[in-house]
Amino acid sequence: VYAETLLIILAVNFYLTDLFLHEGGLTNVPKRARVSTALVALGEILLIISQFTGMYYTFDENNHYQRASLFYICYVIPIVILILQLTMLIRYSSGMNRGIRMSLILFTITPGFASILQIIWYGLSLTNIATVGMVIVLYVFVLLDNNEMVERAHKIETENISREKESMQKLFDQTATAFVSAVDRRDPYASGNSLKTAEYAKRIAEISGMDSDECDKVYYAALLHNVGLIGIPDDVIQSVESFSEAETGIMRRKPAIGNEILSSITEYPFLSDATHHSYERFNGTGYPDGLKGEDIPEISRIIAVADAYVDMTTEKRYRRAMPVFMAREALIEDSGEAFDPKYAQIMISIIDSDSSKDGNEKAVQVEKEISCGEYRDHVSIGIPVENEVTRVTFNCTEKQDYEVHKFFGPAIILFDSYDRMVHDKEKAVEAYKYTEYGEIWFDGHSIATAARRIEEKISKADRTDDFYEIIMARFEDHLIFKMSSSLLTKEVTVALSDNSKSSYISLTGENCDIKNIEVEKTGDTVGEGDIPRIAGKISFTDRMESDIKNIQIDRTRSASTSGIELKDELEVDFHTMSLPGAHLIWHCPYVVIFGSDDGEVNGKNYREYGLVKFYGENECDTKYARNSITVKKTPEFQGWDVWRNQNREGLECRINLRRKKDRIMLNTKVMGIEIENTTVITDGADKLYIALTGDQVALTDIRVLRSWFNED
Repeated sequence: VYAETLLIILAVNFYLTDLFLHEGGLTNVPKRARVSTALVALGEILLIISQFTGMYYTFDENNHYQRASLFYICYVIPIVILILQLTMLIRYSSGMNRGIRMSLILFTITPGFASILQIIWYGLSLTNIATVGMVIVLYVFVLLDNNEMVERAHKIETENISREKESMQKLFDQTATAFVSAVDRRDPYASGNSLKTAEYAKRIAEISGMDSDECDKVYYAALLHNVGLIGIPDDVIQSVESFSEAETGIMRRKPAIGNEILSSITEYPFLSDATHHSYERFNGTGYPDGLKGEDIPEISRIIAVADAYVDMTTEKRYRRAMPVFMAREALIEDSGEAFDPKYAQIMISIIDSDSSKDGNEKAVQVEKEISCGEYRDHVSIGIPVENEVTRVTFNCTEKQDYEVHKFFGPAIILFDSYDRMVHDKEKAVEAYKYTEYGEIWFDGHSIATAARRIEEKISKADRTDDFYEIIMARFEDHLIFKMSSSLLTKEVTVALSDNSKSSYISLTGENCDIKNIEVEKTGDTVGEGDIPRIAGKISFTDRMESDIKNIQIDRTRSASTSGIELKDELEVDFHTMSLPGAHLIWHCPYVVIFGSDDGEVNGKNYREYGLVKFYGENECDTKYARNSITVKKTPEFQGWDVWRNQNREGLECRINLRRKKDRIMLNTKVMGIEIENTTVITDGADKLYIALTGDQVALTDIRVLRSWFNED
């Protein structure tokens, strides 16, 4: 027992020495450690001698243990060693793990106290018990320290791997981006398109629920999907006209060339696969393999939607960039045909979200100056004439090469166009639905084209400089302009053909330079009576009126019917007719499901649960409800052009609704578009209503059947 006590102390002495040399920074074994080792050896020798001399203990005739006169020596030696070890700890353990340091201090103190107690009170091996106990404590703390060291090492290794991965990812990203930029530069009109496509594709992937790794795959596949352009001849890429049949055939080689280039990146096989099939169409009419539906790789289906949107909204040599809402309509038209409807709908939601953010910006972008020789040879981009009062100012001077006795001066063109631009070519007029209402000069005359009437009130000028000012606003189908210059001041009132179209002015002129153009929205608005009416209101609701008052919706949701309470089952029949200015798919009726205290749309405590549009979209915030919509094209569907034309001519519609507690099922079928929508109310609302609304439509002869009249 005494021998093992000394050996345990010796083992701890060796452990201390190792700690001081490897973690304490010592280069030599401390002298006190050597002295401790020597004392252990001395203690063991004296212990052996005691067995022959009886100087530590003896046994009486009953074989009972009896202490001898020198028994204290066997306690003094371990205590001295422990004191030496304690002094070493105090001096050299500053950088040591706190748990191990405390357990070692306890090891040097506790057995010492136990030995002192055992000198006085013997019968139990207190020293041995304390020594073993402290060794166990030390062992536990060493294990914990080792685990911490392993965890730290693992963390460091993981961080190193992560940094290395990030470094490799960054290198790959920079290399891919640089390569794509070099490819894009072959066509200046497409510069940056690959990056835009990649960003939109990643947003689609994120919204669809893909994890970060999958989203990265989509991003890089979209970024590199156009690399096949490197193998297309320059004369084809830089064609100033739309592609001929032969050029189209050459361009169709692009995905195959891209696949060949990217197939060498064996670490990422999805790159070549996605590129190869990025021009497939969901209905199987694409290329190069004519894949259909979900046979097309998912990444390729996402890329197809993002790439189409970027391409449509990018200017080409042979055409202007398509306005965002026209690109949106094209995605709706081709959903289920060219594009996977799931990803087309997500792209549409991204467009709507971005448009909403852009719509909050107050500034109107317009050129700062234009130079005009012949009349209308230069025209500014359109400035919206809206309900909010807008102030336009500029300076106008005659051109330097201006001939004496020739007229010079500015003018404004009043028009509507999808792209806010004035057009005179037949194709552009049709493509952008251009309508010119008239022209107004600053010298006292004007010309009405599509406008029903233009009236002017002229007064003398109150300035003599080259400063020109236009203050303009709109209410319904009437516009007002207060125009002032050094020539004269006049107030112009214009009656448009109807209230549904937009209105813009473009600055132009003849033999003049127009500079310092500024556009400012004042924050003031006009209302009923602020603009004198010079022509009667145009109404398209002069038809039979049934259970609910007829309504005309000139702009998106500008009017709604009264709410119809939905209790169990409900059928609503009505006649719809798109207004003359309607050209887009969403110029059609909508059904809104809502709740409010007064049963009116936008009434007190209004909450909207669903907005079903008759072309097959549900556009509603998911804050208070969940919506699930299914859209089918039946054999009756003859294409969107026929669908739009029939809406303009007018047609009968029927909506069937059924409510089961918090679940509302809606069904309707219009010109081969069959819609089934389920709305699940999540806010516990009891009273629910539906109302009809829409965009650029007249809704008449509205009949409500079944449960609405069951009150009696």
